[in-house]
Amino acid sequence: MKNGPDHRTKNVLVEFLFRLGDDRLILGHRLSEWCGHAPILEEDIALANIALDLLGQASALLRLAGEIEGKNRAEDDLAYFREATQFTNLQLVEQPNGDFAFTIARLFFFSAFNNLLSERLQKSSIEALAGIAAKGFKESSYHLRHSKEWMLRLGNGTEESHQRMQIAVNELWRFTGEMLAFDEVEEKLQQQNVIPDLNPIAPKWNEIVAAVLTEATIIIPSHQKDGGQAGNHAVSGSRNGFHSEHLGHLLAEMQILARSYPDAKW
Repeated sequence: MKNGPDHRTKNVLVEFLFRLGDDRLILGHRLSEWCGHAPILEEDIALANIALDLLGQASALLRLAGEIEGKNRAEDDLAYFREATQFTNLQLVEQPNGDFAFTIARLFFFSAFNNLLSERLQKSSIEALAGIAAKGFKESSYHLRHSKEWMLRLGNGTEESHQRMQIAVNELWRFTGEMLAFDEVEEKLQQQNVIPDLNPIAPKWNEIVAAVLTEATIIIPSHQKDGGQAGNHAVSGSRNGFHSEHLGHLLAEMQILARSYPDAKW
């Protein structure tokens, strides 16, 4: 593979790609659950298209991970034949859809992160990753704009829509901390000049989110002030395979066809 990693960074890079692919795979599946159930027809199509974008990103990232890993595992193998503890997606994206406000707030938080991350990963020394990031940046820019418009529409709408959006933000805020907390995986890749420094993402994400929540007249949850992104209520451990009970149920539904007919050809 042109511009491929050396032996020292291969395993770390594969882990990083799993994280990226799993985030988009799981959120894409969650959004696909709205197909036929969104509040208006145009939004039904919009959420389905966003889900397809995320699944396309996931497919490319997991395919690249499989190629670098060298264990003869394709993207379908990685999506459908791993157990819940082997997934490293954020707990944010595996949460059930809830009501429409909850889905929009979750999409907005992740899209702001994905857009900033994709922008920086375009500078990766891995040509294939940089290419995936470039495409993902364009797609996530639309996802961010679309979810932002709904944040404002619901936050500044009726008393009920405002209340539902405030509840959604309150419930989801504790999941945002680990999304912005990078660990030794990203640090090692940065040291090897595989990816650029990702630390500037957190303050920019906070700036974008704070501006939109303020415009939407939504109060930023007070537990942010307790220390850290989500204070004492923050969740962690997703990158090490620790998940809520929701992921197992999601995977059971998502993987049942491939596991029931593992040798099927379509």
